[in-house]
Amino acid sequence: MVTGPPEGPPSPDAAAVVALIGRPPHTRYRVAVRCPFGGPAVLENDPVDLRGNPFPTRYWLACRRLGEAVSRLESAGGVRRLESEPGMPDALREASARHRTLHAGHNVAGAGDPARAKCLHAHLAFGLATGGGPVPDWIAANAATAWPDRCCLDPPEAPRG
Repeated sequence: MVTGPPEGPPSPDAAAVVALIGRPPHTRYRVAVRCPFGGPAVLENDPVDLRGNPFPTRYWLACRRLGEAVSRLESAGGVRRLESEPGMPDALREASARHRTLHAGHNVAGAGDPARAKCLHAHLAFGLATGGGPVPDWIAANAATAWPDRCCLDPPEAPRG
């Protein structure tokens, strides 16, 4: 089901994925969502890593710009804000149940308690890959996520002047 490195011949996205996540992947994957510029934005990982252990994150947010926006939200207390929003504890339990079905019942993204959101990045990636939902929609709105003006893989523009 999932294709791509590290086993077998390199996919056309292999170098881009390594550049975006900053290391070789620990599992096989496929690109589930591309940015408007064609770069890998969300990876769908195998549910087990290359050693046969459960891999905690089925959907990985690879787009640097989206990841930075979510990191700012997390740093500003976004996890607790999300958990305290009316209706979000139920939405988190539902999202956790959906995540667990993809992982043969294992908790994912470090969430031992299904009413808690440990990793907003994983929730947003899951929503982008599967069509949204209350939790990823809240994250996208509160992190002010938007596709960047250019691909994260493009070299920085030289200063003018």
